[in-house]
Amino acid sequence: MARTQPASTLLLPLPRGTVLLPGVVQRIPASANRPDIPALLSSVYSRAASKTANGRVDTVPVACVPIASPNVGPYGQLLIKDVDQLGEAADAAQPDSKRPTKGDLFSCGVAAKITGVEGRSSAGEFSLLVEGQARVRIEKITQERLHFEARVTYHHDDINVTDAVLEDHFQHLKTLSRELVNLLRISAILSQGRTTAKLTPLLARRLDVFISKKKIGEAGSLADFMANIVESSYDEKLQVLALFDVKARLAKVIELLERQIGNIKNSVKITTITTTAIPFTIESDNEQKEGEWKPLRPMQGRRPALPFGLPFQPGQGGNGPMGQGPNNEQEPDEIGELQKKLEAAKLSPEAAKVAEKEIKRLKKMMPAQAEYAVTRGYLETLAEIPWSAVTDDKLGPETLSRARKQLDDDHYGLEKVKKRLTEYLAVLRLKQSINEDVDAQIKKAEEELVAADSEPSTDPAQSPAAEKKQAASARLDILKSKRMMDKSPILLLVGPPGVGKTSLARSVATALGRKFHRISLGGVRDEAEIRGHRRTYVAAMPGLIMQGLRKVGVANPVFLLDEIDKLGTSSFHGDPSAAMLEVLDPEQNHTFVDHYVGIPYDLSKVLFIATANSLDTIPAPLLDRLEMIYLPGYTTLEKRHIATQHLVPKQVRVNGLAEDQVAFDQDVISKIIESYTRESGVRNLEREIGSVCRAKAVEFADAKDGGKIETYKPQLTVEDIERILGIEKFEEEIAEKSSRPGIVTGLVAYSSGGNGSILFIEVADMPGHGSVQLTGKLGDVLKESVEVALTWVKAHAYDLGLAESPAEDIMKNRSIHVHCPSGSIPKDGPSSGMAQAIALISLFSGRAVPPTMAMTGEISLRGRVTAVGGIKEKLIGALRAGVKTVLLPAQNRKDVKDLPQEVKDGLEIVHVSHMWEAIHHVWPDAHFPGEQQYAALESHL
Repeated sequence: MARTQPASTLLLPLPRGTVLLPGVVQRIPASANRPDIPALLSSVYSRAASKTANGRVDTVPVACVPIASPNVGPYGQLLIKDVDQLGEAADAAQPDSKRPTKGDLFSCGVAAKITGVEGRSSAGEFSLLVEGQARVRIEKITQERLHFEARVTYHHDDINVTDAVLEDHFQHLKTLSRELVNLLRISAILSQGRTTAKLTPLLARRLDVFISKKKIGEAGSLADFMANIVESSYDEKLQVLALFDVKARLAKVIELLERQIGNIKNSVKITTITTTAIPFTIESDNEQKEGEWKPLRPMQGRRPALPFGLPFQPGQGGNGPMGQGPNNEQEPDEIGELQKKLEAAKLSPEAAKVAEKEIKRLKKMMPAQAEYAVTRGYLETLAEIPWSAVTDDKLGPETLSRARKQLDDDHYGLEKVKKRLTEYLAVLRLKQSINEDVDAQIKKAEEELVAADSEPSTDPAQSPAAEKKQAASARLDILKSKRMMDKSPILLLVGPPGVGKTSLARSVATALGRKFHRISLGGVRDEAEIRGHRRTYVAAMPGLIMQGLRKVGVANPVFLLDEIDKLGTSSFHGDPSAAMLEVLDPEQNHTFVDHYVGIPYDLSKVLFIATANSLDTIPAPLLDRLEMIYLPGYTTLEKRHIATQHLVPKQVRVNGLAEDQVAFDQDVISKIIESYTRESGVRNLEREIGSVCRAKAVEFADAKDGGKIETYKPQLTVEDIERILGIEKFEEEIAEKSSRPGIVTGLVAYSSGGNGSILFIEVADMPGHGSVQLTGKLGDVLKESVEVALTWVKAHAYDLGLAESPAEDIMKNRSIHVHCPSGSIPKDGPSSGMAQAIALISLFSGRAVPPTMAMTGEISLRGRVTAVGGIKEKLIGALRAGVKTVLLPAQNRKDVKDLPQEVKDGLEIVHVSHMWEAIHHVWPDAHFPGEQQYAALESHL
């Protein structure tokens, strides 16, 4: 089928000896003596820019034309039969392809698209990657300067699929093509013969599959493909290019294939090998005399060699793993054992269907094939995944009491977390009770259905037995729908490091009697680590979820997803946080699909418990699927209990001491907590206790070795702690017992690690022109708080008694400096506005603020005190620092309810809603000109 191209087509003359065929990608070098190629490329770019917005060069077709040969006519006819007789004259007559002229071009070519440009264009050395599309015939060359252009006619293969002759040619071509591929592979293995084309086993396999998949409608493209592979001369390739008729082209390529196959068979001697085992081998060296040959003896355990072209059928004889040896010794049946494993795994219907298909494929493969090991590993993975195996939960009448005891033994405090986990166990227990009752009713209904089936009836459609059967069947369906589904919640334990999030999840597994598996997500940056690798990749494996299920061997374990806030986000490796959405969504994870397994798996029975230090890095869609439980830092009282009950006994045992060989009292533990650790968790506390135990272990060993065991004192004192651990790492935060005007204790230093502490705010004034200087590494939010506080104080200076008239500017002849000590520590947060305002009022009025009073809260320009966060942590830090009274915003009353009793008893907490109310509590005996306005405001509030 021919079609004339209406517009001029760009022509690209190919280098001498090069022929491009349709369906083939070729690299065309552009040397410095070929100026026509840069000119042609420039024209291609200009046409591409006019056709498309992005200017893609592969949208502009070019016609690749080979250089003509004097031995081949314009229509592909061979002019000289014996080309070898021409000798050097023929080579001299070949046209020069460095700068071809109009008469040098062949009459046929191939329409192609430029798929890429490689090389160094700056040095003038580059190559074009072109891909052949369809044959063209050059009708008339319209341009020759700079580059060639011509009118061409496109010729597409017109194939009659019902043509019997074409069918015979095509089948013969496929047979010869596969035979050539196999011969090339064997010649590569034997390294014999003169053939230069050698194939690796993998490439040969791919070529064989490619050839086998070709249909008769692709006969022309298969002929072109094999013409590019087969050994042939330049003239013969020009002949193939000029053959527009498919049957003639097939006949020509078949001729070339038969010639090369015959040459290979003549140059490579193939010895016939029988299908029986080689019966003899040579004696060992120690049994053979020098220069003497002995008869061969039978071999054991060797697979029979197979004749070329005959596929190996497992289990059909031989000495391989599927057959028997010459002594009829049964070898292990690997596929049979694999089938038994799959049957024992009780696969889901979808998995069973896939496994059956893969087993059939495995039986047809040779064990030496690379795909054999891949398929076998996949089937072993399917057999090891727990599709139906579950652990029976310890859900009896004493479940809740036993769980509470387990959690109390392992953890002190954390009442909110223990309450939530107890609720989950209670719900699970009730669901199980309901299912037990429903199962009993289902069993009774099934018995009724069996009895109805056994009753004889002449007319089954109208008999009483049929009615009973229908009623029993309907009742059975209703009862099955009443079964409670066990959809485990997705819990997220959020808290600072060292508060016991990981060990808490382990305690839950122990209380439930389930298997526990921990998956560390910190640093996971590849989506395939969650969802698995596709089996098409080398060394593919399942994701972390399916690997964990294989390890525990049950479908309802407790999975700890540790450090989920440190999971990687979107990159060129994918988005692992997005892959976790399906895992942690209760509405989706019952059909979770791992890329390696490729079969839906029910994750709804797994109890997922995730841990995180911060919520800031967790994406909102992922956080929405999690039930958050916050674990705050421990108070000093809680740390003392944890150290006494857990840490001290553990470190005494770990360091080789007995319980009576070292004794910690409450003063010693309090000294370590207050002077050597300042954290929300207990990790550093455990390290310091371990250091003390090691020091006592050295003293005990020295006393025992020196025979002075009576001099060893197991009791520790505060002086011993200072001697062992060195100087105190942390001092009391309130160093001054008295205060001065302009100094206020705030509660704004709240770190992401969960520690709250006090922060001094110092304000000083000096002669100036109203400027404000801020130091102490303050953040933008804190600077804004200072500006708001100063504006409110200046606006109410007359009411506060700081100005003699409402129009007086108290900052007219002075400048102030606001400083927060510990300048190396960054400070920020919207929680110091009230403290800043009180500090300014204290400075301007000369009234000191009590040193044991601290405050936190933001203010507005109207003087309203607004709520802040981190109340528990800040108040724990205030109590640790020796603060007695704390001013809090009135909106934070709800946060005080959850405070530990130790904090409530140790602090006087005062709630204020306005600056005037805070001023009254700071200086209750002072009188201000605006006191009447405050009284009216207080009565309004």
